[in-house]
Amino acid sequence: MNARMTTAYIEHCRVQRGLSDHSLRAYAQDLNAFLKFQASRPLKTDVTSETVLEYTLCLRETLALNASTVRRRLVTLRACYAWLRETAQIETSPFEDLVLELRTPRRLPRPIDRPTLSHLFRTSRRITSASADPTRVPGALEIDSRQVTGLVARLLISTGLRIGEITRVRLVDVSSGGSCIRVRGKGDRERCVYVGNDALLLDLNTYLEQRWQRAMPTDYLFINARGKRLTEPAFRKRLRTVSIELGIAPHLTPHRFRHSAATMLIEEGVDIRLVQRLLGHASIATTEIYTKVSDT
Repeated sequence: MNARMTTAYIEHCRVQRGLSDHSLRAYAQDLNAFLKFQASRPLKTDVTSETVLEYTLCLRETLALNASTVRRRLVTLRACYAWLRETAQIETSPFEDLVLELRTPRRLPRPIDRPTLSHLFRTSRRITSASADPTRVPGALEIDSRQVTGLVARLLISTGLRIGEITRVRLVDVSSGGSCIRVRGKGDRERCVYVGNDALLLDLNTYLEQRWQRAMPTDYLFINARGKRLTEPAFRKRLRTVSIELGIAPHLTPHRFRHSAATMLIEEGVDIRLVQRLLGHASIATTEIYTKVSDT
């Protein structure tokens, strides 16, 4: 395997499989790690099953990566070699006739406890308070980054959206009243989520009003200080900052809001198949995990 082959595989995943940018970055990271391992070997021989075993040992013992990371890197590598074999770029795959134990300990999702959520939302700045300012210049976007962070966090806990989904919502994806948001999830599957909380809906509509009033270089719903799309890494950084300021440990992550949303829906008695649709899970087995979290 070489860099040209890995680049071609990533392009195949982007164009034909329609994977997200996040998945493509993870695949590229996994394959580049193997290329680096190949380059470090003293004898540049063909990649065989023994090479894969050496690489596995390196990941587990030399680099001391956790089991889930080792599994992900090997799964990515196996998939890439399978594609190279199918497209006749190589004759055989080093994974043929190779049995690897790739199981990882199954950990339950870690939702955010309710007292922490209450503390977070009590300290978040409401957008409506800023919009009520009589000195506000008409047409100006007066909402600061802290308010946007709070609004996004409240939407995550209310809808269970993934951070990659909510940061790619465009203005036209939100209904006129703001209660329905159309999103595109994994596999480019489209679904609708709903905002039922009155205070949150009021803040969202206030934000929407100001976004529509001011012409911006992008039509994405949530933007940064430069008027461009609010990215996933930027929001994660904001959450980490908020966690430090409020003394929340472990620090908040976007996916923990999704875990919390799913757990609370189950606790409130919402039918599990409806929860599956709202969260955009392809398999109900994924949603069923949250019944165990709720029991705990």
